[in-house]
Amino acid sequence: MFCSNCGSQIDDRAVICPRCGVPVRPLVATEPERKEVNTLAIIGFVFSFVFTIVGLVCSIIGYRNAPRYGGSGKGLALAGIILSSISIVLEILFIAYCLMLLFMYGGMLPSGGGVI
Repeated sequence: MFCSNCGSQIDDRAVICPRCGVPVRPLVATEPERKEVNTLAIIGFVFSFVFTIVGLVCSIIGYRNAPRYGGSGKGLALAGIILSSISIVLEILFIAYCLMLLFMYGGMLPSGGGVI
């Protein structure tokens, strides 16, 4: 192949002429690859702080879908599963404690219909 600017012989794979520096073929601008994001892993992690059951379900689905996204979001989904699970256990313990207090001290409330 020959350079269209200076006429010197150049390699067929060359992008620019080594003698004059003029591009031999037009440079093609490539778009950066769009990487898909594991949205359910992100939603599961965020919801694990507020809506624990929804966060747990979304995190489990996001964890199972992580291989489809090249492993993206797997750690975030795992963190959502752990946080949701701990939060649910703490909520159950709190409710059990409140019920225990209600049954233990529920009979000690003043009866008489009057306001204290």
